[in-house]
Amino acid sequence: MKFTLGIALSPLDQLPELAKTAEECGFSSIALPDSLFYMQSAAADYPYTPDGARFWGPDTPWVDPLIATATMAAVTSRLRFYTNVLKLGSRNPLLLARQVGSVANLSGNRFGFGVGIGWAPEEFEWCGVPFARRGARVDEMIEVIKLTLAGGMVEFHGEFFDFDPLQISPAPTEPVPFYIGGHTNVALRRAARVGDGWTSAMMTYDQLCTTIGKLDALRAEFGRAEEPFEIQAVCIDRFGRSGYQDLVDAGITDAIVIPWMADGIGFDGDLAAKQDSMRRFAAEHIAQPVLAR
Repeated sequence: MKFTLGIALSPLDQLPELAKTAEECGFSSIALPDSLFYMQSAAADYPYTPDGARFWGPDTPWVDPLIATATMAAVTSRLRFYTNVLKLGSRNPLLLARQVGSVANLSGNRFGFGVGIGWAPEEFEWCGVPFARRGARVDEMIEVIKLTLAGGMVEFHGEFFDFDPLQISPAPTEPVPFYIGGHTNVALRRAARVGDGWTSAMMTYDQLCTTIGKLDALRAEFGRAEEPFEIQAVCIDRFGRSGYQDLVDAGITDAIVIPWMADGIGFDGDLAAKQDSMRRFAAEHIAQPVLAR
């Protein structure tokens, strides 16, 4: 199993050093969250906490994940990066295709595109996009981005997006993997149908096992059961050697972890303390690979 470092809500000036330390310690990737802005009053509940409350505030630091990837890729050579997840619904697919292609090229194909729809009506409406029919719109967006990233002259004529032949150059020299986020049945069907993997928000082990079972059945339904497929998971109740072995046995390929949280260090904690936590975690779990029983 691979380990990905979660850097959500860390001060922005820590990111380059965290990336260098992650590479030094043998982490596979860094997971980058996405948030456009903090609305004072939210029209919808946040879907990944028990009470629907956001666990960050108006002054909590966020960074555009594509810009962060370019910054951290510039100071590393092997570490990979993926969005966990970028909210497609409020954005334009052609602009995103240009950005994603640029990041893939500048990082030497070390970027994976984790995508979701977005949960907040304000992020859609205040960016000039209707909240209604967001799922169907995102399905077309994924088609558009994949099509343009493949290179060459392409055109698209859909319900939401329509353009005559165009080309975005340079195309990435390797396909950009798409990881689909979301816990609903619709999201899981999307992941099984068009994704190179599925990426979770915070879930219990039992919830993850149930979801992976659904994904396996859906991938078989779409004739994709034999294709490689990544499961990137944030598990909130399995830790330590035996816990990570449980995750491997469940079919998880990539555990997203924040080592300093287990040491009582907050998101805004001291950089050196975070680095020490990363090194201790790596010595215990990465230096000795976690294998299925």
